Amino acid sequence: MDEKRKAERLKDGHEVTITVISDRKNLPKEKITESYSIDVSVSGTKIKTNVLLPVDTLLMVNFSLDDLRQKINAIGQVKWIKVIIEDESYEEGVKFDNPSRKLADYIAWKQKSQ
Repeated sequence: MDEKRKAERLKDGHEVTITVISDRKNLPKEKITESYSIDVSVSGTKIKTNVLLPVDTLLMVNFSLDDLRQKINAIGQVKWIKVIIEDESYEEGVKFDNPSRKLADYIAWKQKSQ
């Protein structure tokens, strides 16, 4: 499989809160709190969640960064889905539309400290 990523991924898991921005029907309107990122880069993240979000769903991803004691928000779109356990667990690839400067600074800081 060809590597399509534009930026190196940081293998750094964090709790995330997801808010669906898309106005499509049958999507959750409440925040999805039982989710976490598996890896992250300035261009996207892989999340694990208990909610199936269709490809092209627009999301706000809020990262809780314990080591910085702050939250970083990023807006992105679901690009792929992998079913881990049917109706229970999913991995989803999210591509960020406009990468956050705070997220880029955090990733650079983490990469230097590893």
